[in-house]
Amino acid sequence: MARRSSLRASDADRDWVAERLKQAATEGRILANELEERLATALRARTYGDLDDVVADLPGARPTKPTSRSRSRQLLVAHPIAGVAVLAAAALVVIVVAVFVFLLAGLWLVLARIVFAHRGQHLGPPGRGGYGRRPYGPPLNRGRYGGAPAHGGRRPQANPDAWR
Repeated sequence: MARRSSLRASDADRDWVAERLKQAATEGRILANELEERLATALRARTYGDLDDVVADLPGARPTKPTSRSRSRQLLVAHPIAGVAVLAAAALVVIVVAVFVFLLAGLWLVLARIVFAHRGQHLGPPGRGGYGRRPYGPPLNRGRYGGAPAHGGRRPQANPDAWR
């Protein structure tokens, strides 16, 4: 296997060294003109050995295996407010879907109650099979206009003298 110093460096490796150099300049470890020289050398570097020479005298070892982060994770770390906004939007979507499902289930229950409460009854206008029917069995004994009969449930006998 080839030695690390002879392996080709990637753009991500050069970027990491550039960030490390900028951090060192911020900490006061290197001067501005030295920063410019080292950045130019780091950006022209082709192998890990070239990059290691640029940061050899700075504290903080270079990780041997660069950590791979997804693009979305890098954006989340770089812009935490955007990450919070995305999480808030996701929570809002979950809440809206939950409310919609709850309302849909409630509507279903109300409709089921209406349908099954009158099972076997005709809900149409009064008349044959109308409001005066029992769910199972013969029609209710009601008067002419749907109320209770005035004669106690028996029909009065025809009285031929009633018209005289």
